[in-house]
Amino acid sequence: MVKTGRSLFRYGITRLALAPVMLWLVATLVFLLLRVAPGDPVDAVLGTRASASAREALRIELGLDKSIYSQYFHFITGLFHGDFGSALINQEPVSKIIFSTLPASIELAFFALVVAICLGFVVGFSGVAKPEKTIDLAGRFYGIGTYALPPFWAAMMAQLCFAVLLGWLPVGGRFPPSMLEPEGTGFLILDSIFAADYDALRGALRHLVLPACTLGILLSGIFSRALRLNLSRTLNSDYVEAARCRGLRERRVILRHALPNALLPVLTIIGITIASLIGGVLLIELTFSWPGLALRLQEAISQRDYPVVQGIVVVVAALVVWVSVIVDLMVAYIDPRVDY
Repeated sequence: MVKTGRSLFRYGITRLALAPVMLWLVATLVFLLLRVAPGDPVDAVLGTRASASAREALRIELGLDKSIYSQYFHFITGLFHGDFGSALINQEPVSKIIFSTLPASIELAFFALVVAICLGFVVGFSGVAKPEKTIDLAGRFYGIGTYALPPFWAAMMAQLCFAVLLGWLPVGGRFPPSMLEPEGTGFLILDSIFAADYDALRGALRHLVLPACTLGILLSGIFSRALRLNLSRTLNSDYVEAARCRGLRERRVILRHALPNALLPVLTIIGITIASLIGGVLLIELTFSWPGLALRLQEAISQRDYPVVQGIVVVVAALVVWVSVIVDLMVAYIDPRVDY
């Protein structure tokens, strides 16, 4: 039974109304943390040996001479108008920086999530099909091991094995430096397909395989353990036993009766995993020199570039919040047990 009606509408309105509040809290928190963190962006631009007059002139030019309340008001009002300001280092609009690097991060995260879901479901189903057997024990070990591995260490081991020793894949980067990137959306896979440039597609895929598979394998353990646990619990429920007593085949019992209910918690975990992709993508991008948001964020932090850090964090938080809202609405719509 699927719930619909006014209660679901009220739940959706409530979740949507809370989303801007969460974004405001994140924006305020990152603004304050950057102001209390050690380091001066003026030093990052001019160096520590610049004269006092040059430092003061730059501080006035960047608006850092104003009070923290004035800076905060300017920052928040800019967010309401979609203006993230300009980078302190080269005065490039922050929105341009974000939208030029965001496709790379989304592309990596999407394919990593596909790898994670496929591997997780295969390992989880294998454990349920033969519980307490060798394949089930191996699946449990796989789930714990992949989740516990440090992403940077796993990435370096993958580079050492498949790029350095075997030479099958590139060590890093997003596209062959000897080729011109196809123009378009910024998503190299899609742009290569739209342009029918199969050499570019091959080059983009070769650079994508290693980081996406590394991150996907690290995340797949979450799905395998969640699916195995929920599916095993569902298979022992009364309504599944009743379906078996009616003479239904085991395959139909699993696919039609057990699996839909077992997937609801997994759907919630997928939403949470998308949020955890941020930390994983950050380390993967740094290790593989992937030109995405995380790599640009690391550069901005090292340069004390306040507007770039603030803009990237707010955009990432917005993606996480809206994905969480969509997942919550899907679960509330599908699962009649959800009280809203």
